[in-house]
Amino acid sequence: MTDAMDHPKAAAVGELVDWMTRARVVGLAGIEGLPAPQMQQIRARLRGTVDFRIIKNRLLRRALETAASEKSGIEGLEEFITGPTALVATEENPFRLYRELEATKTRAPARGGELAPEDIVVPEGDTPFKPGPIVGDLQKAGVPAAIERGKVVIKKDKVLVEAGQKIRREVAQVLTRMEIFPLTVGLDLRGVLEDGQLYTPEHLAVDEEEIRGDLAMAATQAHRLAFEMAYPTRDTTPTLLGMAQERALALALAAEYPVGEVLTRLLAEAHARMGALASHLPEGLDDELKADLGTRTAGKGSAEAEASPKETPEKVKKGKAKDEGADDEEEAAAGLSSLFG
Repeated sequence: MTDAMDHPKAAAVGELVDWMTRARVVGLAGIEGLPAPQMQQIRARLRGTVDFRIIKNRLLRRALETAASEKSGIEGLEEFITGPTALVATEENPFRLYRELEATKTRAPARGGELAPEDIVVPEGDTPFKPGPIVGDLQKAGVPAAIERGKVVIKKDKVLVEAGQKIRREVAQVLTRMEIFPLTVGLDLRGVLEDGQLYTPEHLAVDEEEIRGDLAMAATQAHRLAFEMAYPTRDTTPTLLGMAQERALALALAAEYPVGEVLTRLLAEAHARMGALASHLPEGLDDELKADLGTRTAGKGSAEAEASPKETPEKVKKGKAKDEGADDEEEAAAGLSSLFG
């Protein structure tokens, strides 16, 4: 009789063991307070990505113990069997599995008897209720309600239930009427196994934006380091080649090495220097060079003429008188010198 009753259970355990050992990633998730309609919605949402089965904890423990001989580390999941539990399996990595299950969670009303996951606060302000018996219900639940200007209002913020305390039934009813849903229901991943490594939500709950920022900063710093070291990579090579070309060009110009672009620049610089030298030696230049030099200096001469003030006749006379006086002094000095030998 006992063997006949145990046979279906043994078959169920064997099926679970086969299912767990074939899956790449296996985990346990809590389903505490999850209504059946939401369970069906979650199952439909995860279909094709995550598969889960709800079984009795006693059979689940037996299946894990049996599977331990075939899948290393799976026995470690047994510590997460507390309360209503679902066995989940997927081919995704644990981090993606955690995100998928977190996305199934929704806010739900309290029915009374649950523990508050956080402080439950009724905020100050107007309510959608009209004056009536609702005021007494609110006050009975501990909500500071009153009637003002024909409306039911909450006089101030009120913490109805502190985190960890049990939610009383009358409080749960009032919260539901006020559309305050304090509970979060869904598949709550407790532990997951991949390649013999056990992960918990503490390992899997990562801030993706922060990780992306850290990776971007690391990539920037690595690029900067490779550039300073002149380490050739796919990203640094174009910049390094451009810098090398600029430095080679500067060196060739300094060394007056006649090649390619350098020769063009050297010839242009030599021509400019030749023009500057020719401007100081106007005699003996050929017509072509004189014409080129005239073109260069025409603008400069006109600009200097405009910039310098015109000499007046008085200034010209004074200048000539001064020059003549200087000549007379030089002649007198020469005469005295000849007298005294």
